Amino acid sequence: KSGNHYFMEVNPRVQVEHTVTEEISGVDIVQSQIKIASGKTLAELGLTQESIPEPQGVAMQCRVTTEDPSQDFRPDTGTIDVFRMPGGMGIRLDDGPGFPGAKITPHYDSLLVKITAKARTRQDAAAKLVRALKEFRVRGVTTNKSFMLHVLQNKEFLHGYVDTGFIAANPQLLAPLKEKDRAQKLLHYLGEVIVNGTPPALGATGAPPSSVDPIIPDIKPQVSNKQSLKSIFDEEGPEAFAKAVRQNGGLLVTDTTWRDAHQSLLATRLRTIDMLNVAAPTSVALRNAYSLECWGGATFDVSMRFLREDPWERLANLREAVPDIPLQMLLRGANAVGYTSYPDNVVFEFCRLAKETGMDVFRVFDSLNYIENMKLGIDAVGEAGGIIEGTVCYTGDVSDPNKGNYNLEYYLNYVRELNDLGIHVLAIKDMAGLLKPESAKMLVSAIRAEHFDLPIHVHTHDTAGTGVASMLAAAAAGADAVDAATDAMSGLTSQPSLGALVASTAGTDLDTGISLEEVSALNEYWEECRGLYAPFESGQKSGSADVYIHEMPGGQYTNLLYQSSQLGLTGQWSSVKKAYATANRLLGDIIKVTPSSKVTGDLAQFIVANNLTEQEVIEKADTLSFPKSVIEYFQGYLGIPPFGFPEALRSKVLKGQVIEGTDMSCFEGRPGADMPPMDLQLTKEMLDEKWGKRSEGKGNEEIRDVDVMSYAMYPAVFDEVSPIFSTLFTPLFYAVII
Repeated sequence: KSGNHYFMEVNPRVQVEHTVTEEISGVDIVQSQIKIASGKTLAELGLTQESIPEPQGVAMQCRVTTEDPSQDFRPDTGTIDVFRMPGGMGIRLDDGPGFPGAKITPHYDSLLVKITAKARTRQDAAAKLVRALKEFRVRGVTTNKSFMLHVLQNKEFLHGYVDTGFIAANPQLLAPLKEKDRAQKLLHYLGEVIVNGTPPALGATGAPPSSVDPIIPDIKPQVSNKQSLKSIFDEEGPEAFAKAVRQNGGLLVTDTTWRDAHQSLLATRLRTIDMLNVAAPTSVALRNAYSLECWGGATFDVSMRFLREDPWERLANLREAVPDIPLQMLLRGANAVGYTSYPDNVVFEFCRLAKETGMDVFRVFDSLNYIENMKLGIDAVGEAGGIIEGTVCYTGDVSDPNKGNYNLEYYLNYVRELNDLGIHVLAIKDMAGLLKPESAKMLVSAIRAEHFDLPIHVHTHDTAGTGVASMLAAAAAGADAVDAATDAMSGLTSQPSLGALVASTAGTDLDTGISLEEVSALNEYWEECRGLYAPFESGQKSGSADVYIHEMPGGQYTNLLYQSSQLGLTGQWSSVKKAYATANRLLGDIIKVTPSSKVTGDLAQFIVANNLTEQEVIEKADTLSFPKSVIEYFQGYLGIPPFGFPEALRSKVLKGQVIEGTDMSCFEGRPGADMPPMDLQLTKEMLDEKWGKRSEGKGNEEIRDVDVMSYAMYPAVFDEVSPIFSTLFTPLFYAVII
């Protein structure tokens, strides 16, 4: 009569919330209803008002449905891949149509399961539901699980202060849940590899991997009163480290097995797990070593691009596993661990983070021996507090006066410049294995005569088979340390044999202080471990003295061999090697090490693929479509080579070319000198929005400073691998790859 209308629902079925009543009353409502339908009375069932017990505790129910809260609770459809129910004390499940393989259509009630929790208080019941929902797994369709979790953890809800405006006042309740879904992603990946094989880009084209698991040697720790080089560095600094190296009584050795050895032999594919497995015995057997080379160079790029590993995690884990031997990395001067120039603040920040994460010795080099690029790298390492191992890259032959411009005086002048920059150690980096024994004697003795207090560290490759002899000659001439690799990972394009050097110097003034028995035990592990990487073997059977002709770096040899086959140059490897020497002459007889070696390799493949002669390249240069790396080399992206560019060819190659974003045809000095600083904080915020906690369901982790550096070095690779860094467990992942 007054215009107010009231509605009362009369429902013949049991309400969906009956589970809550059942839990706090102890009455089975469904069973009671059936009995009443069969003729029983309430009195007969003992359900008179006075006999119904007082409510016990608190019960709460969640209805999990296939509805998307972020889309206004729109029903989702699809096939359920995973359906795992929770359990435990105080949890009741009344399930619906959910099971693996179930097809969810839009034509039915979206309920999957009712989860009811019982506890003594409202807060305890909510906590049980939170735990149950977190255990509940549904994959294949979107659910309202995120909404339930947000509600159950809301303080207003927990205290009962909720009205009809609750959701509108708390829009964050509708935010989607960020789940890693690691198991399903891994299973999908495994299935993809099993069915379709490994990705061709991985380069796993050799024989199948060995089925034998490497046996980890048991080498007992030895008690020593001798202070380690690592502790000297940590306690007294890099200058004290350098002094201790010079005062050392014998020959010090760097083991390259964890970096350059596998980069040279196995396309840089060595996994972190295989290093960590043998880290403990390595820390004992090589306790008297100069360092363990384990990071930088191509390992940074490859670990992300192919192994799907975080290079920073690798460094941190190796540091923890080997606390008392210096760790060493290869730093490409102004190029850091990339293939191009970066803003100065990026290089400084990279070195700071590397030192903080566990790096000690930074072998700083430039691919053209360009001193301006070296200054940046040296300054960055010095500010970070690392050991600056300033590097002169070696090419040519100082023992042959007819071998070109790279004579003894050239190297002495360059070493003087490095020494003036305040380096702690001098490295001689012989990338291709061109340093013959006589050349090593001449070069090292000449440097030692001028720089008595400067430690000298010599690196070579064993491509021609003269590595051990050259290192012994260098040591006899005054070198303090040399590089070597465990026997099973030595020789060919890798470093000389560690065992051979240890045995050859034992009992002499050059004694390494390393036990042959202990390194032999380590070598047994690597003999078996190398079999796991058979798919990445290059097929090279022996050393080759033609390296003195083509001068190809050992670390590039196997990679270029594989790349040539990928480019359809199978069967033309001998032509590629000859063209490499041709390319070197065309480029101006340059230092060849990453990234300048890549330029030389790209040009060599271009020459073979187009069936060109050296003269034809020069004559047709203004009409040829050269590889991008060659054009950028002539534009000065890498710096200026020691004896300048071949201007006749350069002018033809750069005809009509300009540097992107400028009106210049080439750089005049250090390429990165005029680059504006990178806004690292802004980049971090961008990555957090894209891949971190602030992204929409793509990541759960905080973006770290080291992640920003990975992105700065390789932005495209970082974007490709970021979604799976935390979802693939490396050993299983890579076991399938190989």
